[in-house]
Parts: sequence; C-alpha cells; structure tokens
Amino acid sequence: MLNTLTPSTTAICEVWRPLEDTDHGAAVSVVLKLRGETCDVDCLYCFEKRKLTPGGARITPEHIRHLGEIFGERPLAIELHGGEPLTVGKESMAALLDELAAQSTVHRVHLQTNAVRLDGEWLDLFDAHYPGLHIGISLDGDEQGNSWRVGYDGNPLYPHIVNALNLLAERQRSCGIVTVVTPAVLGRAAEVIDHIAAFTAVRAVHLLPAFDTTVTQPLKSAGRRTSRSRRLQARAVGEQGAAWAITPAQYAAFVLDAAARWIGAGHFRRIKLDPAVAAIRRLRGLETSHCHFASHKCSHVLTAYPDGRLGSCDELPWPQAQLLPLAAARSEADITQAQHTNPLLTAGRQMMTKCTSCPYREVCGGGCTATRWRMLTATGSDDAYCDHRARLVDGMAHLLAAPDHPAGAHCLRAHWRPDGPDVIGDVDAFLSRWDGPPGARTAVRLRHTDHGTAHADGRREADTLDPRHPQWRDGIEDRVWPLVDTITRSWQAVTYSSCQGHARPDTGQAPSAFRIGLLPRTRSEYAALAARLCHVLAAADGYLPAAVTADIIRTEVTSARTGRRHPALTLTLTPAPAGTWADYFAGLDQAVRTLTHVSRHTPAGTGCACALRPPRPTREER
Repeated sequence: MLNTLTPSTTAICEVWRPLEDTDHGAAVSVVLKLRGETCDVDCLYCFEKRKLTPGGARITPEHIRHLGEIFGERPLAIELHGGEPLTVGKESMAALLDELAAQSTVHRVHLQTNAVRLDGEWLDLFDAHYPGLHIGISLDGDEQGNSWRVGYDGNPLYPHIVNALNLLAERQRSCGIVTVVTPAVLGRAAEVIDHIAAFTAVRAVHLLPAFDTTVTQPLKSAGRRTSRSRRLQARAVGEQGAAWAITPAQYAAFVLDAAARWIGAGHFRRIKLDPAVAAIRRLRGLETSHCHFASHKCSHVLTAYPDGRLGSCDELPWPQAQLLPLAAARSEADITQAQHTNPLLTAGRQMMTKCTSCPYREVCGGGCTATRWRMLTATGSDDAYCDHRARLVDGMAHLLAAPDHPAGAHCLRAHWRPDGPDVIGDVDAFLSRWDGPPGARTAVRLRHTDHGTAHADGRREADTLDPRHPQWRDGIEDRVWPLVDTITRSWQAVTYSSCQGHARPDTGQAPSAFRIGLLPRTRSEYAALAARLCHVLAAADGYLPAAVTADIIRTEVTSARTGRRHPALTLTLTPAPAGTWADYFAGLDQAVRTLTHVSRHTPAGTGCACALRPPRPTREER
C-alpha cells in the first residue's frame, strides 16, 4: 500500500519517519534488556528500575535468532543493556555473542555496562566471541559527579569504574562513556570533560540529562529490609522532584560549556562528544545517527525484555510502550502494525506537529520524544524542552563560527536561522576589495523602484559594491542607509546585503522585512560583532515600537567560487509575534532611528550583554 503524504505529513516525516517509510537499508536499533531491570548496583536515578519490569530471566539466543527472522535483510544495531548485562554470566554471554556473530544483518553490537564486573576474563571472552564489540561505560564525570552512582550498600562505584577504564587502556581497548548530567557536575563542565578525557581508553562521550523533576516517589525495597541505597534515594526524592534532577536550561548551558572545552582543549581530535557532534553535523547539513537530531526516532528503536515482551524505545514509559509479544511478531509488517495502533507512539508523532513550523526543525530534528512526552503530560507544556534545544543550536552555531570565544555561545539574542542558500560569487575577492586601496570599480546598473533598489542585471550589492565604489551610496536604500553607514564607517564592519523593508501593496508579492547582513572577516571579529549587536539590542530594549522585534541572526554565506561557507550575522527587524505587517511598517522608521542612535553610541565590548540585561520575554513566552 502506497503512502500518500500531504505537505504537513511530509514536514512531520522530517522529525519522525515511520519505519515503513524508510529505505530498507536503514538500520533498526534493538535494545536487548538481557535480564530486565536486574542489576548488581543501585544507582539512585536509575530509570529502568522505575518501570518495575521483571528481572531474573534472560534474553536467549533464540530471541536473537527470531529478531533476524522478523526483519529479514534489514540491518540491525544491537545494544546489550539492562539492568546490568554482565549479570547474565559468561556462559550465557558467550552464547548470545556467538548468535549475534552468526547473524549477517547484525552490523553493530554495543554493550553498556556499569563496569563493576568488567575484568580481563570478560575482555578475553569478548575477543573470542565478538571481537568488534563496542563497550560503553557509565561514568558521570569525576568522583563528585558520580555521587548518585552507588551499590546497594551505598558505597560509591567510582573506584570500580576507574579500574575498568585503566584495564581497557592496558589492553589497548577503547570505549564510550555515558555521562548523566546532574547538579553534581553543573558549573564544572570543563573540569568534568578534562577528567573524562584523561582516560586514554575513552573515544566517545554522550551527555544525558537527568530531567527527573517529575519523580516524586522513591522506589520501594523488594525485600523485608531496606537497603542503604534505597534509604539514600528516599532522602533525595520529594514533592519538588528528585535532588539529582536538572532543568533543560541547565543542561543546555552545561553542554555548551562542555563543547567549548572539548574544542578549546583539543579533545575533539580523539573524542566524539554528543550531542555536540550531532548538532554540528546538522548545522553543516549532514545526516546523523543520533535519534534526537534525526527522523529515525521511536519507530526505529525496539526494546526486547527477557519475559518475551517487545516494545518501542526503552526510554518511553511501560507498559504504554509495549507493542506485542516477541513470539507473535512474524515479519516487519507485524511490528509496523503494532506501532501504528500504539496510542503512545501515535501521540508522540502527533506531538511533532509543533515542529513543522519551527525554524529550528532542520537542525534540531524534534529532540527526544520520550522526554517531551513526559514533560507534556506532567506539566501540560514541552516549551521548556523546545527552548533548550534552540539554545543548543544557537550556541553550537556560535562555537562553529568563533570557537576561540566560547562566552558568546550563551548569548540569548543571537539565533541560528539558515538564510539560504545565501551565495556570493567570490567571498574572498569581495573582502579583499572591501579592505583594499581605492582603485577602479566596475560600474553597475541600478534599478530604483517604489519597492526598493536593486541591480538591473539581478546581481546583489556584495558582488560589486563596497564603500569605495562610486555608486555605494546610491546602491543603499534610504531607510537602511544611516545604520549601514554607522556599521561600515564607525564600526569598520563589512556588510554584504541590506533591505529597508517593503510593504509591496497591490503587487501580489509578500512584504519583506528590514535587515542588514554582516560578513565578519575573522572568527574574532565575528564574536566581537555578535557581542556589539547584543549590546545594541539590549540598549534599545523598551524603546522599540511594540509592533517591531529586533533580532540577531546567525547564518552563513557560501562562496560560489570555492564552495566554502562563511559565518555571517544579520540584524533584522520583523513584525512582533501576533502583530501585523501594517503595524510593523507604521513603527519601522522609529525602530530604525532608535537602533541607529544606539549603534552610534555603542562601543566595541568584550562580551554580550545577556549576563547584564537578559532579553525581555516575548508575548508568546509570557
């Protein structure tokens, strides 16, 4: 049966694509909960134990064989998980790895462990039965960061993890690290990243947020006696949530600081840091396997439990995420049918309709469905989650443009907006001509109309005009000229485009907004201009007409000659949220005069103004 996709469903598919709508070569990720929630430690924040899923039983080779039969030739990415997967014992693990090695469609196997049991015998077993096994270890940074990771006796796991990492280094093995971001590491991102990078076995770090403000009840002990770990947990959980929980805004700030250190210290040469790498790839227009930034979300992730249940992503709540018994699935069609009849997945995909009109959609990818769903059901809104995703994108865009000036990543007034494809014939030649000596300049034909000034031959001003060009003033529209003149003459900055804004009544064309595009010469100048623009907007806050909103846009300009992308900034004046174009144009001249006046009196600074004067909330935020 062919799928008929409307424009709206096509947009949703950019952030959540059903399994049957992907190429059959796209892998399905299968999380094997080898022993359910059974674990030899009792980390206080463990989400698996909060599901109250049965432990004790084991995933068997027959389960794995059946998964291969279900999906046929489709590739499978397998994650051995728990609880603690090593609690299956060496004999059972060997049989599981042998079965995985025998499956030609299994192209990757990852084992996630707390590392308490990991020793030389285990590594020998991995080498013998699945030499390509990827090992992931849970390590929340340094010793202080790991304070929520304890055994049932309440003692810390950190020393055991350090021993395992040192053993891997001795055996010349590598691993990935999963770091849960809790209050124990907030404000110490650089220190934490340096600490993890000091372990030579580490090749990847994945930062996960502890968004557990909705956890208000501690787990109950299964036996008659309450373990010390559960007593510690009971003291950490209350009506306001769990003490290990953080907010989305705190997580975004930590990730940006961690990414800045990762870049600045050169750790990127050896270690992959997520979600930073995923965001960078999407900003560069590249694909990523990170499901929070890709369209292959919950419909491409399955979880198998030892009692025979098969469900969607293991981060979704149970039993709502359950699809069908594994034994009842005979083909991929059975899986997709169960997915389409699952109310939780239906609600999750429907939730993504919010993304279809979001300017961050192409980079953000919609985020984590499970986390958004939890926030939405608990508080009635996932806005805080969406806001933090925007902050991640904005901040990473700054770090790509000006990695030597990390403070700018926290600017709240500069937002990533791909304004493209924005192409200049030869960016290097244009910049060289802008700063070069006076000389011959090619004359251009300018066309003046009631709706603006443009090159008669269709070219843009950046390809031909600069302040030394005899037609420079004539090529800049009247309303935008005073501000362009201030930016180019007083600030000594390069502008590559401008528009005074046009209502275009009775033309059938959409109105255009006021903008000035700036093309920084260097990374340092990019950071300085972004900071200066932030101070301008901060100083103008409260003086602009209510119908006009001022923003700093992070974007890129591509050189047609070289194909290189150059970081750029655009100062825009747009209609306020819920405002009209008529009100906007009525107040536009006053807004431009205000910004021009402020710009003339705003000196170059060393940082943005957000720490001194955060932006006022928009009407939508109120």
